[in-house]
Amino acid sequence: MCRVVDLQQAVLAKNDRAAHTLRTELADRGTTVVNLLSSPGSGKTALLERELVVARERSVPVAALTADLATENDAARLARSGVPVKQVLTDGLCHLEAAMLAGHLEGWLPDATRLLFVENVGNLVCPASYDLGETLRVVLASVTEGEDKPLKYPTAFGLAHLVVVTKTDIAEAVAFDEAAFRANVEQVNPGVEVLMTSARRELGVGALLDRALAAADGAPPHRPVMAREPHAHTHTHDHTHGTDVMAQSRS
Repeated sequence: MCRVVDLQQAVLAKNDRAAHTLRTELADRGTTVVNLLSSPGSGKTALLERELVVARERSVPVAALTADLATENDAARLARSGVPVKQVLTDGLCHLEAAMLAGHLEGWLPDATRLLFVENVGNLVCPASYDLGETLRVVLASVTEGEDKPLKYPTAFGLAHLVVVTKTDIAEAVAFDEAAFRANVEQVNPGVEVLMTSARRELGVGALLDRALAAADGAPPHRPVMAREPHAHTHTHDHTHGTDVMAQSRS
Protein backbone atom coordinates (compact mmCIF):
# COMPACT_ATOMS: atom_id res chain seq x y z
CA MET A 1 0.00 0.00 0.00
CA CYS A 2 2.80 2.43 0.86
CA ARG A 3 4.36 2.04 -2.59
CA VAL A 4 1.03 2.66 -4.30
CA VAL A 5 0.35 5.75 -2.18
CA ASP A 6 3.87 7.09 -2.73
CA LEU A 7 3.50 6.59 -6.48
CA GLN A 8 0.15 8.38 -6.51
CA GLN A 9 1.55 11.30 -4.54
CA ALA A 10 4.50 11.55 -6.93
CA VAL A 11 2.13 11.58 -9.91
CA LEU A 12 0.01 14.31 -8.34
CA ALA A 13 3.07 16.35 -7.40
CA LYS A 14 4.33 16.16 -10.99
CA ASN A 15 0.90 17.18 -12.25
CA ASP A 16 0.74 20.11 -9.81
CA ARG A 17 4.06 21.41 -11.14
CA ALA A 18 2.81 21.15 -14.72
CA ALA A 19 -0.45 22.87 -13.73
CA HIS A 20 1.43 25.73 -12.11
CA THR A 21 3.52 26.22 -15.24
CA LEU A 22 0.48 26.10 -17.52
CA ARG A 23 -1.49 28.51 -15.31
CA THR A 24 1.39 30.99 -15.38
CA GLU A 25 1.91 30.72 -19.14
CA LEU A 26 -1.78 31.17 -19.89
CA ALA A 27 -2.11 34.06 -17.45
CA ASP A 28 0.78 35.79 -19.23
CA ARG A 29 -1.21 35.66 -22.46
CA GLY A 30 -4.44 36.74 -20.77
CA THR A 31 -6.24 33.37 -20.79
CA THR A 32 -8.18 32.01 -17.82
CA VAL A 33 -9.04 28.31 -17.58
CA VAL A 34 -12.41 27.03 -16.34
CA ASN A 35 -12.41 23.31 -15.48
CA LEU A 36 -15.84 21.65 -15.70
CA LEU A 37 -16.37 18.36 -13.84
CA SER A 38 -19.46 16.16 -13.64
CA SER A 39 -20.81 12.65 -13.94
CA PRO A 40 -21.81 11.37 -17.39
CA GLY A 41 -25.19 12.62 -18.52
CA SER A 42 -25.28 15.65 -16.25
CA GLY A 43 -26.15 18.05 -19.06
CA LYS A 44 -22.72 19.66 -18.92
CA THR A 45 -22.31 19.81 -22.71
CA ALA A 46 -25.77 21.30 -23.27
CA LEU A 47 -25.15 24.07 -20.73
CA LEU A 48 -21.65 24.76 -22.03
CA GLU A 49 -22.96 25.08 -25.58
CA ARG A 50 -25.40 27.75 -24.43
CA GLU A 51 -22.69 29.58 -22.45
CA LEU A 52 -20.44 29.61 -25.53
CA VAL A 53 -23.25 31.08 -27.62
CA VAL A 54 -23.75 33.83 -25.03
CA ALA A 55 -20.00 34.52 -25.05
CA ARG A 56 -20.00 34.85 -28.83
CA GLU A 57 -23.01 37.17 -28.69
CA ARG A 58 -21.18 39.33 -26.15
CA SER A 59 -18.01 39.27 -28.28
CA VAL A 60 -16.04 37.56 -25.52
CA PRO A 61 -13.16 35.58 -27.08
CA VAL A 62 -13.55 32.07 -25.70
CA ALA A 63 -12.56 28.55 -26.70
CA ALA A 64 -13.54 25.09 -25.51
CA LEU A 65 -11.68 21.82 -25.20
CA THR A 66 -13.73 18.72 -24.49
CA ALA A 67 -12.41 15.32 -23.39
CA ASP A 68 -13.98 11.90 -23.83
CA LEU A 69 -12.85 8.31 -23.97
CA ALA A 70 -14.29 7.97 -27.48
CA THR A 71 -16.28 9.78 -30.21
CA GLU A 72 -16.19 13.45 -31.19
CA ASN A 73 -19.89 13.98 -30.53
CA ASP A 74 -19.46 16.63 -27.85
CA ALA A 75 -17.02 18.67 -29.95
CA ALA A 76 -19.51 18.64 -32.82
CA ARG A 77 -22.24 19.93 -30.50
CA LEU A 78 -20.06 22.65 -28.98
CA ALA A 79 -18.79 23.76 -32.41
CA ARG A 80 -22.34 24.81 -33.27
CA SER A 81 -21.73 27.81 -31.01
CA GLY A 82 -19.27 29.20 -33.54
CA VAL A 83 -16.29 29.38 -31.16
CA PRO A 84 -13.01 27.42 -31.48
CA VAL A 85 -13.47 23.88 -30.17
CA LYS A 86 -11.11 20.94 -29.87
CA GLN A 87 -11.87 17.31 -29.02
CA VAL A 88 -9.40 15.26 -26.97
CA LEU A 89 -9.75 11.48 -26.92
CA THR A 90 -8.10 10.04 -23.82
CA ASP A 91 -7.85 6.43 -25.05
CA GLY A 92 -9.36 5.04 -21.86
CA LEU A 93 -7.84 7.46 -19.35
CA CYS A 94 -10.62 8.66 -17.03
CA HIS A 95 -9.35 12.24 -16.62
CA LEU A 96 -7.25 14.98 -18.12
CA GLU A 97 -3.84 15.92 -16.72
CA ALA A 98 -2.10 19.29 -16.92
CA ALA A 99 0.72 18.15 -19.22
CA MET A 100 -1.80 16.48 -21.53
CA LEU A 101 -3.87 19.66 -21.67
CA ALA A 102 -0.80 21.78 -22.37
CA GLY A 103 0.18 19.53 -25.25
CA HIS A 104 -3.23 19.83 -26.88
CA LEU A 105 -3.30 23.62 -26.48
CA GLU A 106 0.07 24.09 -28.17
CA GLY A 107 -0.41 25.46 -31.65
CA TRP A 108 -4.21 25.42 -31.37
CA LEU A 109 -5.42 27.91 -28.76
CA PRO A 110 -6.05 31.30 -30.41
CA ASP A 111 -3.84 34.06 -29.00
CA ALA A 112 -6.73 36.32 -28.07
CA THR A 113 -8.59 33.70 -26.03
CA ARG A 114 -9.85 35.24 -22.79
CA LEU A 115 -11.56 32.14 -21.39
CA LEU A 116 -10.80 28.50 -22.05
CA PHE A 117 -13.55 26.13 -20.95
CA VAL A 118 -12.29 22.60 -20.40
CA GLU A 119 -15.01 19.96 -20.36
CA ASN A 120 -13.33 17.16 -18.42
CA VAL A 121 -14.11 13.47 -18.85
CA GLY A 122 -17.48 12.56 -17.32
CA ASN A 123 -16.30 11.27 -13.96
CA LEU A 124 -16.36 12.67 -10.43
CA VAL A 125 -13.57 10.49 -9.02
CA CYS A 126 -10.36 10.71 -11.07
CA PRO A 127 -10.58 14.33 -12.35
CA ALA A 128 -11.12 15.67 -8.84
CA SER A 129 -7.48 15.14 -7.88
CA TYR A 130 -5.90 16.75 -10.95
CA ASP A 131 -5.29 20.48 -11.20
CA LEU A 132 -5.37 21.57 -14.85
CA GLY A 133 -4.03 25.04 -14.27
CA GLU A 134 -7.56 26.34 -13.85
CA THR A 135 -8.59 29.49 -12.06
CA LEU A 136 -12.18 28.34 -11.69
CA ARG A 137 -13.21 24.73 -10.95
CA VAL A 138 -16.90 24.09 -11.52
CA VAL A 139 -18.71 20.90 -10.49
CA LEU A 140 -22.07 20.21 -12.09
CA ALA A 141 -24.87 17.86 -11.05
CA SER A 142 -28.29 17.35 -12.61
CA VAL A 143 -31.50 17.18 -10.63
CA THR A 144 -31.81 13.53 -11.64
CA GLU A 145 -28.64 12.46 -9.81
CA GLY A 146 -29.92 12.74 -6.25
CA GLU A 147 -29.54 15.29 -3.48
CA ASP A 148 -26.82 13.21 -1.78
CA LYS A 149 -24.38 13.49 -4.70
CA PRO A 150 -22.11 15.94 -2.82
CA LEU A 151 -21.85 13.53 0.10
CA LYS A 152 -21.01 10.61 -2.18
CA TYR A 153 -18.27 12.57 -3.97
CA PRO A 154 -16.89 14.88 -1.26
CA THR A 155 -13.53 15.50 -2.95
CA ALA A 156 -15.08 16.69 -6.21
CA PHE A 157 -17.65 18.93 -4.55
CA GLY A 158 -15.34 19.85 -1.69
CA LEU A 159 -12.74 21.39 -4.02
CA ALA A 160 -15.21 23.26 -6.23
CA HIS A 161 -15.11 27.03 -6.59
CA LEU A 162 -18.66 26.92 -7.94
CA VAL A 163 -21.42 24.29 -8.01
CA VAL A 164 -23.97 24.24 -10.84
CA VAL A 165 -27.26 22.34 -10.83
CA THR A 166 -28.56 21.44 -14.30
CA LYS A 167 -31.86 20.31 -15.81
CA THR A 168 -33.94 22.24 -13.28
CA ASP A 169 -36.81 22.30 -15.78
CA ILE A 170 -37.58 18.72 -14.69
CA ALA A 171 -36.88 19.22 -10.98
CA GLU A 172 -40.52 18.91 -9.98
CA ALA A 173 -41.03 15.78 -12.07
CA VAL A 174 -38.15 13.98 -10.35
CA ALA A 175 -39.01 15.39 -6.89
CA PHE A 176 -35.65 17.15 -6.55
CA ASP A 177 -35.18 18.63 -3.08
CA GLU A 178 -33.16 21.80 -3.65
CA ALA A 179 -32.87 22.63 0.04
CA ALA A 180 -31.46 19.18 0.83
CA PHE A 181 -28.97 19.42 -2.04
CA ARG A 182 -27.78 22.83 -0.91
CA ALA A 183 -27.41 21.59 2.67
CA ASN A 184 -25.28 18.67 1.48
CA VAL A 185 -23.09 20.96 -0.61
CA GLU A 186 -22.65 23.25 2.39
CA GLN A 187 -21.60 20.28 4.50
CA VAL A 188 -18.63 19.42 2.24
CA ASN A 189 -17.83 22.92 0.95
CA PRO A 190 -19.10 25.70 3.26
CA GLY A 191 -19.86 28.97 1.52
CA VAL A 192 -19.59 27.81 -2.09
CA GLU A 193 -22.13 29.34 -4.48
CA VAL A 194 -24.74 27.04 -6.03
CA LEU A 195 -26.23 28.10 -9.39
CA MET A 196 -29.53 26.68 -10.63
CA THR A 197 -29.71 26.29 -14.41
CA SER A 198 -31.71 24.86 -17.27
CA ALA A 199 -30.18 24.92 -20.74
CA ARG A 200 -33.55 24.00 -22.24
CA ARG A 201 -35.41 26.90 -20.63
CA GLU A 202 -32.44 29.29 -20.62
CA LEU A 203 -32.63 29.52 -16.83
CA GLY A 204 -29.35 30.79 -15.41
CA VAL A 205 -27.68 30.73 -18.82
CA GLY A 206 -24.89 33.30 -18.87
CA ALA A 207 -24.30 33.11 -15.12
CA LEU A 208 -21.39 30.69 -15.53
CA LEU A 209 -19.85 33.00 -18.10
CA ASP A 210 -20.27 35.92 -15.69
CA ARG A 211 -18.49 34.03 -12.90
CA ALA A 212 -15.69 33.04 -15.26
CA LEU A 213 -15.20 36.62 -16.47
CA ALA A 214 -15.14 37.87 -12.89
CA ALA A 215 -12.36 35.38 -12.13
CA ALA A 216 -10.52 36.48 -15.26
CA ASP A 217 -10.78 40.08 -14.06
CA GLY A 218 -9.11 39.15 -10.79
CA ALA A 219 -12.04 38.55 -8.47
CA PRO A 220 -10.84 35.92 -6.00
CA PRO A 221 -12.87 32.72 -6.39
CA HIS A 222 -14.38 30.92 -3.43
CA ARG A 223 -11.65 29.18 -1.44
CA PRO A 224 -12.82 25.72 -0.35
CA VAL A 225 -11.97 24.64 3.18
CA MET A 226 -10.60 21.39 1.78
CA ALA A 227 -8.13 23.30 -0.39
CA ARG A 228 -6.69 24.99 2.72
CA GLU A 229 -5.84 21.67 4.32
CA PRO A 230 -2.33 20.17 4.01
CA HIS A 231 -3.64 17.16 2.07
CA ALA A 232 -6.42 18.64 -0.05
CA HIS A 233 -6.65 15.67 -2.39
CA THR A 234 -7.58 13.03 0.13
CA HIS A 235 -8.55 10.45 -2.48
CA THR A 236 -6.53 9.52 -5.52
CA HIS A 237 -7.27 6.81 -8.02
CA ASP A 238 -5.18 3.76 -8.77
CA HIS A 239 -5.71 3.20 -12.49
CA THR A 240 -3.82 -0.08 -12.42
CA HIS A 241 -6.04 -1.76 -9.88
CA GLY A 242 -9.18 0.32 -10.32
CA THR A 243 -9.49 1.11 -6.61
CA ASP A 244 -9.59 4.31 -4.59
CA VAL A 245 -6.52 4.92 -2.47
CA MET A 246 -6.47 6.96 0.70
CA ALA A 247 -3.57 9.30 0.12
CA GLN A 248 -3.12 9.98 3.80
CA SER A 249 -2.71 6.29 4.61
CA ARG A 250 0.81 5.24 5.54
CA SER A 251 0.15 1.82 6.96
